[in-house]
Amino acid sequence: MDTEKNTKLTFETALQRLEAIVDSMEQGEVPLAELLSKYEEGTKLLKVCETRLKDAELKIEKLKKQKDGSADFESFEPAKSD
Repeated sequence: MDTEKNTKLTFETALQRLEAIVDSMEQGEVPLAELLSKYEEGTKLLKVCETRLKDAELKIEKLKKQKDGSADFESFEPAKSD
């Protein structure tokens, strides 16, 4: 995957592709050369997902405002799953 193509991926698309890569790698039937290629693509997709999540977090912080209209930047704390 080239960088320009990665910048156009949505979080959901990148995550689906990443999950497909992980599934194929876990099956253990992928030749080494293809495994390395998939690993490289997976790391790029992971960066795309992390970037999209960070962007969403920043937007949430920007949208959170105090009653008087001034920005109240609070860190976004995702719900913890047990």
